[in-house]
Amino acid sequence: MIKVADYKTGNYKISDIYQGGYSGMKSSSGWSSNNYVQTGNLGVTTDPRTANILKDVSAKLSSGIKNIEITGIQPEIFDSIPTQQLKEVHRLSKLTGVDVTLHGPIIEASGVTQQGFSESERELAEMKITQALLRSHDLNPNGNIPVTFHSTAGLPGSQLLPPSKRGKEEGDYKKLIAINRETGKMAPLEAETKYYPGGKDGEVHKIAHVPEDVLESHNRTEWANTLSQIEFNRRRVDEILKDVDPVTRMVYVNKLVARENPKLVSKESMEELEHLNHEQSSQFPALHAASTYAQEARKSANAAFSRAWENAETEEDKKMLQGVSEQYAKTLGAQENGKISLNSFDPAVQSQALYQLIDALEKIPPKVWVPIEEFAVEKSSQTYGNAAFKAYKKFKDKSPVVVIENPPAGGGLSTGEDIKNIVEASRKQFVKKAVAGGMSESDAKNKAEKFIGATWDVGHINMLRAQGYTEGDIVKESEKVAGVVKHVHLSDNFGMEHTELPMGMGNVPLKEIMEKLGEKGFEAKKIIEAGNWWQHWQTNPFSESLEGLGSPIYGMKMAPYWDQSPGLYQGYMSGLDGAWLPQINYETFGGGFSKLPQELGGSAQGAQGGRMSGRGME
Repeated sequence: MIKVADYKTGNYKISDIYQGGYSGMKSSSGWSSNNYVQTGNLGVTTDPRTANILKDVSAKLSSGIKNIEITGIQPEIFDSIPTQQLKEVHRLSKLTGVDVTLHGPIIEASGVTQQGFSESERELAEMKITQALLRSHDLNPNGNIPVTFHSTAGLPGSQLLPPSKRGKEEGDYKKLIAINRETGKMAPLEAETKYYPGGKDGEVHKIAHVPEDVLESHNRTEWANTLSQIEFNRRRVDEILKDVDPVTRMVYVNKLVARENPKLVSKESMEELEHLNHEQSSQFPALHAASTYAQEARKSANAAFSRAWENAETEEDKKMLQGVSEQYAKTLGAQENGKISLNSFDPAVQSQALYQLIDALEKIPPKVWVPIEEFAVEKSSQTYGNAAFKAYKKFKDKSPVVVIENPPAGGGLSTGEDIKNIVEASRKQFVKKAVAGGMSESDAKNKAEKFIGATWDVGHINMLRAQGYTEGDIVKESEKVAGVVKHVHLSDNFGMEHTELPMGMGNVPLKEIMEKLGEKGFEAKKIIEAGNWWQHWQTNPFSESLEGLGSPIYGMKMAPYWDQSPGLYQGYMSGLDGAWLPQINYETFGGGFSKLPQELGGSAQGAQGGRMSGRGME
């Protein structure tokens, strides 16, 4: 903006004689000269409410856009789009030179429902996502069409504290949603304050527990309850055996073994069993009860060990559990020179082995309850990795690209860290499948990086402001995901509600976000999602978005820019015959510099005086 400086003399002050105008040399949006959002990378979406995509695409092509995204976010509407329409849109895109992308159905990929986790639900989600990928190929059979899927579809998410409020004492969470790996049940965990007796001078201890502490306590308490049930049965064995003669106990063990595996009992022992006296036989019911309790305890102990093994998070934990297993076998004497030991049938020996096992397992509580984001990444990555690999197997290097989008912030898997984690985990799943199919690991990794990435929705991440995040925090979330971004969705809002306005009409810090996304972000297709603008103004938001983005009017990254159009050329839609280039410009300035304004020594054609009033300047 060019302005005349204030001028003061005597008792008079003259200011703002000339308010100035837009500089034709600089965009007012503040973008650097090398990093403008190019008009050719921008596109709009089709109406998500209609399956008649051919009609909608045809109507929106008239605005001159170079990219269009077919929106099939509602599964039932997406399945209502005939194959013929997908192929016709492809033909239309070839005729017009337009690139087509697809927003796939919003499907919960993790298999978590309101009733909990279900592997069958996850497998169904995988089938639906795979089908959407395979169908998308009709829109671009010779290229790699980006197909966007939300990381979750309404999965509840933990609420993180703003980065500035996190710390060792405060923790990271305001509310943590935990899920049980085994049952799929969810539980919200918040900070708790507990009061304990026995403090200094008898004072009551007041201890604050952050959600992470509550989660750990949750796991330890549940594990302790599991082990206490095993210990209860084990103690019953010891209580019963106190009143049983050890010799009689061994006779009983031999009898028990002879009944289940006669080959393990010697001929002499068999003869002894035939001459049991009445007193010994009378103790057999008690021994039978002790053996039954021991067997129940062993079954529960086996199940507990299996839980610990399946939920072990590190190799160190598994090494510890391997050592526990070896000690358990050694105490039981389960194998002696390749043969089953009689001691393994002895309830007293079983009790001793169980005592050692329980004591060891108590020190390695499995993390059965975990943050829902951790669980969802694990399960959803199976879905996306498998679906991407199935599409690759069919189409090879012309396969669609799975791009996983951050949903509106506040739900599950909606932060930059979440999206980065699910993309990387999905790529690992792809590699696992590809290597199992005979592909080299290096080739599999290259394919995984090509066919799985992220869609970054700048409006969705801005909604973290409702949780106390600052503009700087929003930008840092974008930085975390920068390395995996392949596609960008543009919508503006004020950080509180899921509204979709053209860029520049809310407080999304797009310039700073794009700078963090870097070269990949600027090169990616950027789709304008402005559903609320379509709803209330019912006009194409493309021109408003161009002004908000400050894009160059021409293909070169140089002046003039679209954000200058309101002041310099009036409106973009005014046209050459409107206020952009009014006839008075030609009358006053002529061609080139052949005629100048009167102020600069020239005169208006066919007029006397100044340009505006017809009178000379005084």
